Amino acid sequence: MEDFLLTKELFTAEERDFQEKVGHFVDEYVIPRISDAWENAKFLEDLIPQIAELGCLGSTLPKEYGCGGEGYVTYGIICQELERGDSSMRSFASVQSSLCMYPIYKFGSEDQKKKLLPGMARGEIIGCFGLTEPDSGSDPSSMRTHVRKVPGGWILNGSKMWITNGPFADIAIVWAKTEEGIRGFIVEKEVKGFQRIEMKNKMSLRSSSTGELIFEDCFLPEENILPNSRGLSSALSCLTQARYGIAWGMVGAAIACYENALQYVHQSKHGEKSLAASQLVQTDLADMLTEIVKTQAFNLQLGRLKEKGKDSFVMASMAKMNACREALDIARKARDLIEYSGTMIDAPAARHMMNIESVFTLEGTDNIHHLTLGRHITGVNAFT
Repeated sequence: MEDFLLTKELFTAEERDFQEKVGHFVDEYVIPRISDAWENAKFLEDLIPQIAELGCLGSTLPKEYGCGGEGYVTYGIICQELERGDSSMRSFASVQSSLCMYPIYKFGSEDQKKKLLPGMARGEIIGCFGLTEPDSGSDPSSMRTHVRKVPGGWILNGSKMWITNGPFADIAIVWAKTEEGIRGFIVEKEVKGFQRIEMKNKMSLRSSSTGELIFEDCFLPEENILPNSRGLSSALSCLTQARYGIAWGMVGAAIACYENALQYVHQSKHGEKSLAASQLVQTDLADMLTEIVKTQAFNLQLGRLKEKGKDSFVMASMAKMNACREALDIARKARDLIEYSGTMIDAPAARHMMNIESVFTLEGTDNIHHLTLGRHITGVNAFT
């Protein structure tokens, strides 16, 4: 896509290099296969080693743990390029990096960091994040999953729903209630009483692996608790990281839809005129490009603030809310411009449109982010 606002000039040489190499990977290995993967509801698991080799996993965490030590703008660029291919690629990397590696780094012991983070950065250990439950989506404080203290460890009971990477993950970062409040735990896939059920019949995120986690009297040794996790705020801080990545990812999806529509209107003719000559078509394309440029500029500024430690969870809420809303509108416009062809799986706009419907909801719904911003603006809590 045209770099309309010369945004690349605001990237460092290293950031531009990441965009080039991740973008090349998406063009060569993801886009040619993703339509079949989406139709057959299969995650492209064989691409994990390449994603890891590119430095996409745990990119912002320190090099001493085998991670990239990169800035947050680099992480954003990674998310943008992966989601330009498909939400499943960005979701995998986002869950691994922001929702699994980040809490281990932020709340884990030194032994946990050294044991897990290097293997996770190499894609040898895959994680999933267990917070959402069947009856507590937007209100995680009402979770029913709980643990009780026993000699030498904990007994875990409960369930988690809509868990990306769940069916094939090696470990799960699970948030559960204790007598002292909500804490984070590392649950290995081999733990007795731990079941993982793949969720099927999805109409969105079809090429992403989604599962339900069930815990029945699972014994977790004492060393499996994230010792520095304290309360629901610890879990929510992980979501703040993920929401930032989603905001960039939505730009990637929007770019794919915009490019799909632009190519189509140039190629399609009504009579002797191409669709590109239509005033209404040009109006839609102008609106689409404008929102992509504005959203990317917002995300870039937020990334720089994160690198300086000047960001906030409210900023992440605005970024995620705005990016999802604009990307969904762009995807719908693109689907419409591509006419009947836009309903086919091979049309990127249709696939992205369906995926964005889910991303619009996960990591905090649009309504939740509006209320988060509303509370910040007015100082009044309208959640209850």
